[in-house]
Amino acid sequence: MATLLIRNARLLVTMDAQRREIAGGGVFARDNVIESVGPSAELPAHADVIIDARDQVVFPGLVNTHHHMYQSLTRVVRPAQDCELFRWLRTLYPIWARLTPEMARISTQTAMAELLLSGCTTSSDHLYLFPNGVRLDDTLEAAQDVGMRFHAARGAMSVGESAGGLPPDSVVEDEAAILKDSQRVIERWHDPRRLAMQRIVVAPCSPFSVSRELMRDAALLAREHGVSLHTHLAENDFDIDYTREKFNCTPAEYAEQLGWVGPDVWHAHCVKLDASGIALFARTGTGVAHCPGSNMRLASGIAPIRAMRDSGVPVSIAVDGCASNDSGHMLGELRLALLLQRVGAGMARGPAHGPGAMTARDALEMATLGGARVLGRDDIGALGVGMAADIVSVGLNQIGLAGAGHDPLAALLFCHVPRVTHSVV
Repeated sequence: MATLLIRNARLLVTMDAQRREIAGGGVFARDNVIESVGPSAELPAHADVIIDARDQVVFPGLVNTHHHMYQSLTRVVRPAQDCELFRWLRTLYPIWARLTPEMARISTQTAMAELLLSGCTTSSDHLYLFPNGVRLDDTLEAAQDVGMRFHAARGAMSVGESAGGLPPDSVVEDEAAILKDSQRVIERWHDPRRLAMQRIVVAPCSPFSVSRELMRDAALLAREHGVSLHTHLAENDFDIDYTREKFNCTPAEYAEQLGWVGPDVWHAHCVKLDASGIALFARTGTGVAHCPGSNMRLASGIAPIRAMRDSGVPVSIAVDGCASNDSGHMLGELRLALLLQRVGAGMARGPAHGPGAMTARDALEMATLGGARVLGRDDIGALGVGMAADIVSVGLNQIGLAGAGHDPLAALLFCHVPRVTHSVV
C-alpha cells in the first residue's frame, strides 16, 4: 500500500468543518486517501513518499467548475480582444470550427497543466463543439494521461443562425444525435463512485444555441443516469434580452420551466441573475460557477456573489475558457474574485459591503468546499480523514510573497503566486 506524508508546513489549511489552520501541520495518506491530519509530531514518521513542506502553505486542491479547454489554442485572437460576449462568439466560431481531435487532446493537456501549476486538482470542462470527428473521448483520454480529476461536460449546440440561434449552422448538431452521444459517453466513462477520477456531465451550451426541447430532454436523460447538469445562464445584458425575446421569461424562469434547477445543476456566470433568481437558486440548491476574469474581460458585469452567498446559493469559482480570460491560473482567479466583489459592493452601505464583501478565506472556501458542493462531491475540497489526497502547497520563499508572513493564507490571494510548489492528485 502506497503512503504519502506531507509534514512541517508553515501553515496547513484544512477547510474542514472547524476551518482549522495548523502551524507546523501535516497530512498522512494511504492509497490516495487521507488517514490523518494534524500537527506533524502526531503523524506517522515514515512513508513511501515524504514531502517536507517547511516554509510552505499547504491547502486542499482547488476545484475549477467551468472551463472551455479547447480555447487554450485561441487566446488573444486580435479581432476578438475588444468584443462583448455575442460579438466575441461570432468572431471565434469560424476558427473553432476547424478544431480536430488532436487539437482537442493537446488543448486539454495544455489547460490542465496550467491549472495544476496554479493549485487546481479537479476541473470541469465544457466542450460544446464537435467538428471534424472530435469526440468528448479525446478530452477524457487526455485527462487520463495528465492525471487530473475531471468532470467532462458533454456540451452541444443545435440551433444555428438559420433557426434564429447565435452559432453558424456549420457547428451545430442534430438533437437526437446529441442525446444519443451523451448517453454513450455516460455509459462509457461516468464513474459514480466516491473518489472517482472521471465523471460525465450533460451540458447543452446555452439558451441562445439550443432549443427548449433539448434542454428538457437533456435534463431527463441526466436524471435517468444520475449525472449532473450544466449550462451558461444570465451572462450579460444581450443574454437576458435574447431569453426575454425568444422565451418571454427571465433566464432563471427559463431554467425552472425546463427542470434546470436543483442540487444536481449548476450554471456558469449568472452575472445578471436577479433577486427572484437568487431566491430560486437558494431554495432549490442550484449552483453557480463564478467566472470573474471572463466577466471582466468581456465586460459582462459583476455577479452579485455576496448576495448569492448570503441567500445560501452554492457558489464556486471558475476560470472559464482560455479565450475569454485569457488565463487558466486558478489562484489568480481567486484573487480576481476577492477584488472584484469588493468593487461591486463598494457603493453599497453596511459592514458586509466594500472591503468586507469578500475576504481571502471566503474566496478559498468557494474554490474548495464550494466547488466540491457544486460538482456534487463529498470527497474533495477539504483535508480530512477519508478525503481524497488532493493537496497543494505554495512556497513562501519567493519574491512575490516577501513580507507576507503576517497571514500566509491570505498572501496566496492578495499577493502574486506564479506557480505552486507541489500539486498532488
